[in-house]
Amino acid sequence: MNDKNKKPQKLKARLPRGFVDRTSADIHATDEMIGKIREVYERYGFDPVETPLFEYTDALGKFLPDSDRPNEGVFSLTDDDDQWMSLRYDLTAPLARHVAENFNEIQLPYRTYRAGYVFRNEKPGPGRFRQFMQFDADTVGAPGVQADAEMCMMMADTLEALGIRRGDYVIRVNNRKVLDGVMEAIGLGGDDKASQRLNVLRAIDKLDKFGPEGVRLLLGEGRKDESGDFTKGAGLGPGQIEKVLFFVGIKDYDQSAAELGQLVAGTAQGSEGVDELNTIGALATGAGYGPDRIKIDPSVVRGLEYYTGPVFEAELLFDVTNEKGEKVVFGSVGGGGRYDGLVSRFMGQPVPATGFSIGVSRLMTALKNLGKLGQDEALAPVLVTVMDGDVESMGRYQRFTQQLRAEGIRAEMYQGNWKKFGNQLKYADRRGCPIAIIQGGDERAQGVVQIKDLIEGKRLSGEIEDNAAWREARVAQETVPEADLVAKVKEILAAQAEDRRRAKDV
Repeated sequence: MNDKNKKPQKLKARLPRGFVDRTSADIHATDEMIGKIREVYERYGFDPVETPLFEYTDALGKFLPDSDRPNEGVFSLTDDDDQWMSLRYDLTAPLARHVAENFNEIQLPYRTYRAGYVFRNEKPGPGRFRQFMQFDADTVGAPGVQADAEMCMMMADTLEALGIRRGDYVIRVNNRKVLDGVMEAIGLGGDDKASQRLNVLRAIDKLDKFGPEGVRLLLGEGRKDESGDFTKGAGLGPGQIEKVLFFVGIKDYDQSAAELGQLVAGTAQGSEGVDELNTIGALATGAGYGPDRIKIDPSVVRGLEYYTGPVFEAELLFDVTNEKGEKVVFGSVGGGGRYDGLVSRFMGQPVPATGFSIGVSRLMTALKNLGKLGQDEALAPVLVTVMDGDVESMGRYQRFTQQLRAEGIRAEMYQGNWKKFGNQLKYADRRGCPIAIIQGGDERAQGVVQIKDLIEGKRLSGEIEDNAAWREARVAQETVPEADLVAKVKEILAAQAEDRRRAKDV
């Protein structure tokens, strides 16, 4: 068989690994959530800014991809002038570039928020995607820890605005300076101990997963898991381990603050960090945000590479059922901290900054588990059906549609094969349309339209058993003058909305 007779291969439709298509319901739920978050941010005096999806790779910083491997961890390409550009890895590094580039025009302190997609060139897995949305808020140019305390308060207010009750969340706060002070106090200060120090901090970060005894093993010689795989430890001695475990094991900060102060007393960084934690605690309490909402917690370890002071994490405390049917605590949905060095890379001068980031997809999952989001599906459009295909009739149907739209009502004129009217009602049913507008030749001659309440029709069809009763109770369809079309549609939609409200209250 020659090539001319071969059938062309059909292109296979396939979604790239680590990416997802978003449905209408997901998009509406996300928009609902972002709207509530934005309202809190704006109430605090923050304004929006938007940066592009691409940045020059070197602007993302040494903390992200390796300079000699520009595709490591990020999606990169070369510009037409052979410069590497990368899809943004987070929203913080682009903000640092934006601030540095526009420093003379920006009013400090600069209070801004951004929502958008970020990209990670990493191996995807369950719940781990290569594209996901973040929603950040940052204050640049405010050196005092009162700015960090305010960030924690705004995180608490945001979670409550989304319907998460007090007691179901906590904002946990630590300080990188205290961590550095503890490291120095156990003999791990200095550049030559940087690798061992990082291993200790990574071990601390496993506290929630492995518990104190698991962390003890990781701080010492190492830990063997259930499969027999061995993870080499940080190599600390018994005395060093006890000090680290005391630090991360603090449950009541007020009771342990003095002892922690003694542990880091000989270190300038540690003492300064303890003072800052005490100040944040006092500011939060003074503003009415007690430890049930904002809690000093030395076990918080995040952003080891670029946070320079206070760090904070928003944690949800309620249980959810995972894919294995097990009850687990939901955990972190966002966090942040002070990053005084990030903008300074571009400036050659200190530029203090603090901020936090919400993981939109993860938080949306939590809200759905609580029944706080996506419960109200977007109302489908009113369908104006087509009985006649001549230009005059089509113009009239389109006029009805535009009249409804002009009054803020979602509406569409049927655009499929109008000759099979039954298919139009099937379409309306599949779309979930609340109302169908019908006008044939007889109705047009009389200047009237039929309005079919499709929601009431569904309900009645389930309640009424025989056709006679159906005909007698057929209040789901009414005939009204064309001039009353909009008013009647509004009346029916209002009645449907009241039914939905009552159903929720039952």
